[in-house]
Amino acid sequence: MLREKLKNYNVILASGSPRRQQFFKDLDIDFTIQLKEVEEIYPKELKGNEITDYLANLKAAAFDDLSEKDLLITSDTIVWLNNKALGKPKDKEDAFNMLKAMSGKKHEVITSISIKSKYFQKIVNDTTIVTFNNLSNEEINYYIDNYKPYDKAGAYGIQEWIGFIAINNLEGSYFNVVGLPVHKLYQELINL
Repeated sequence: MLREKLKNYNVILASGSPRRQQFFKDLDIDFTIQLKEVEEIYPKELKGNEITDYLANLKAAAFDDLSEKDLLITSDTIVWLNNKALGKPKDKEDAFNMLKAMSGKKHEVITSISIKSKYFQKIVNDTTIVTFNNLSNEEINYYIDNYKPYDKAGAYGIQEWIGFIAINNLEGSYFNVVGLPVHKLYQELINL
């Protein structure tokens, strides 16, 4: 269905995330992957989805040479905890501190998607509220040592071991926490 809708577009996914690439395959979208280096720095006064909107737009702005048929999709995800953005951890200590801070608390996972052509751009975002159980230091270290979550915002993947043992409540889209609010992307693309 979506494949037919997008047949006149050259869909470009600007993401190295294997999870986002799998979502595109599962949605039956013909796409290519193109990556451009972008320094993911945002103004300090931005909060929550303002950050992910800004970064999704920043990633899209790196593609200033779109052709008539190109449809570019960029995305960014953060974990929002205690009025602070948690991105990808720098190292094991950073990952440990992030997971320890989320232990026994609620946090938000926020993802923004930019859909850009030569003629238009639209940005949509989604927020999921995740509640973690209390985690022991041993559990956190086990997860980091065995799953190496250094490519994930907030230092965890909901689809991995920690998701099974840590998450006791989810308000919103599971897929958003994995890295893409697929339902929102589908609605935007089917309505092009």
